Amino acid sequence: MVRCTAPVRGHNSASAAQNCPACRGRYGGSSYSTSYSSYNYGSTSKGIGGGSNNTSGKSSNRSSKPRWSTSTSSAVYTNSQIIALTPVRNKVEQITVTKPDLRDVFLCHAWDDRKESAKDLHDFLEDLGVSVWFSEKDVLLGAPLLRAIDKGLAASKVGIVLVTPSFLERLTNEGIADKELSVLLATDRLIPIVHRTTYDKLREVSPLLASRSGLDTNEDSLKEVAVKLSELVTVYD
Repeated sequence: MVRCTAPVRGHNSASAAQNCPACRGRYGGSSYSTSYSSYNYGSTSKGIGGGSNNTSGKSSNRSSKPRWSTSTSSAVYTNSQIIALTPVRNKVEQITVTKPDLRDVFLCHAWDDRKESAKDLHDFLEDLGVSVWFSEKDVLLGAPLLRAIDKGLAASKVGIVLVTPSFLERLTNEGIADKELSVLLATDRLIPIVHRTTYDKLREVSPLLASRSGLDTNEDSLKEVAVKLSELVTVYD
């Protein structure tokens, strides 16, 4: 009895079916129902690594925890976030050894955000035990603002930039935020936090800042961002 040359998965082309002694003439033209191309290798709901295949891109790049995240942490990171934050974490670990008394975070923000998103991020961080330099509470009435900012930057482990529509507008007009940013960009401890806007819009105003990878509230809520920042700057003995 003549046997099919592809008994399990079928033929990978019409010509292969025609050349098979058992199937020759059975498949007319180019139609063949049991081909390799139609074989189901696994559920289409799974992506590489078994993750969820989310077409929005929000969670399709989820990864394991970074080395500084505790085993009990609920934070979920993407591969790109881990890559972006690892060099900053390395610097934080070095600074913590040599200058343990520094503030954890310097928060750079637009003036218009001081009572809204910047205040929210500040409060989330402080609730998590992170010490934050925040102009609303750290600049005394009548004190020279730029000098206070310089001191705050020098006394903090990490600088975070809250990029909002108001921040982009301030950068366009070259306000105080632009002066803070110039100093922050000179360091290798800068983390942009894009909130209610996009990296594309940031790139139109500040290509240099947009070239720095950070966190994005299109992927995580502002509270989740605070959790990741808390883990990033917390160094255990």
